Amino acid sequence: SQDIKKIISKLPDTPGVYFFVRKMKKNDGVEYKKILYIGKATSLRDRVRSYFNKDIVNTRSPLVFKMLEEFTDVEFTSTDSVLEALVLEAYLIKKHQPDANIKEKDNRSFNFVVITKEDFPRVCVVRSRELLHSSLLVEGLPIDYSFGPFPNGSQLKEALKIIRKMFPYRDSKCAPNQGRPCFNRQIGLCPGVCTGEVTKEEYEKTIKNIILFFEGDKKRLAKNLEKQMGDYAKDKHFEKAEKIKRTIFTLNHIQDISLIKDEIFTTGNPGQTTMRIESYDIAHMSGQNVVGVMTVVEDGEIKKSDYRKFKIRGTGEVFSKVLGKNPQTIRKNSSGTDDSRFINDTKALKEVLARRLAHIEWRFPDLIVVDGGVAQKNAISKILKENNQDIPVVSVVKDERHKPKEILGDKRWLKYEKEILISNAEAHRYAIGFHKQLRGKIR
Repeated sequence: SQDIKKIISKLPDTPGVYFFVRKMKKNDGVEYKKILYIGKATSLRDRVRSYFNKDIVNTRSPLVFKMLEEFTDVEFTSTDSVLEALVLEAYLIKKHQPDANIKEKDNRSFNFVVITKEDFPRVCVVRSRELLHSSLLVEGLPIDYSFGPFPNGSQLKEALKIIRKMFPYRDSKCAPNQGRPCFNRQIGLCPGVCTGEVTKEEYEKTIKNIILFFEGDKKRLAKNLEKQMGDYAKDKHFEKAEKIKRTIFTLNHIQDISLIKDEIFTTGNPGQTTMRIESYDIAHMSGQNVVGVMTVVEDGEIKKSDYRKFKIRGTGEVFSKVLGKNPQTIRKNSSGTDDSRFINDTKALKEVLARRLAHIEWRFPDLIVVDGGVAQKNAISKILKENNQDIPVVSVVKDERHKPKEILGDKRWLKYEKEILISNAEAHRYAIGFHKQLRGKIR
């Protein structure tokens, strides 16, 4: 519509945080704006435009779709970098708690950055469920500050690499005055807490700078750094003043290309930042008692609450007709593998995927994983295309002992190799278990 075009036209092609808002009225008639959703973007214009694709119903959760029906305007805050947008988004989500942000995902898997309350505070990353179970303690120490949620663990990891280069801090592997430099001190990521090179007062300034950064208060942070630089120069600590000067330069010229790549590649579905991988597998014995399963890994952790089992309806004689032969007389091809397996499994996977894709209330994955080679991968891609879904697929090739030996697909997905293999192994385990369970009941 013209209104949507007008909203998009006012958005800049720069990084920042956007807000879907709705104009509301209080009982006394006073108008106010309710924030429905908060997101970050490499390009605010492109990101918001992506919410209005024709297939939005098929690719979004009901909460985000509901938000798109209710919003009256989109507001934004521009930032100088994607890193600042990432940090500001988390700070504002925690502050405003929009329903479409908080209720859409499993909060237990969110990441938080915490700062401990001690003489030389540690900066650590913890899962939200750890915060809930620890009574706000990390390694027995009280938490002074916490920042988040950060749904995407890989983005947070990249962000902390950049932040730590600007503001070296102590983590859990560094003990104060231990006499020898810790590993991070040797590579310049610890300020020297371990060797006694930094005083408590100096380290407090660093922690304050980190806090201001995670609060998204760049102006105040810049003033703080300029004051520190001036104080060091006044006291003729020119080396320390020069170091602060370099930090100010870095702050104003943040090199966050890794975050830009990560956002472009892993957040294709608007409003989603958690990386979701779904893996599928089929289990049967000579075409009998065929079952299929779906397993899920979100942001590097298995999510058993989203696992699904499927009893395949086209089993037994139906599979025999598809094969054109008795399933009990399976012939081997020249490579020693089962010629019928691909036909059986492809037919079963087609049914599983069709039934899964019918559940639009389940969040769609960023990546699908299947067993097999190029043929299996292409077959699944074709099934997705037939269902108007543009979801990337990789396949895990196994050796004769059923051990992974190669991942086929776009090589950019290899950054998630660990998650892909975990998801694939879980699917195999889950499918075999379900098949044995079903076979036992039939007996």
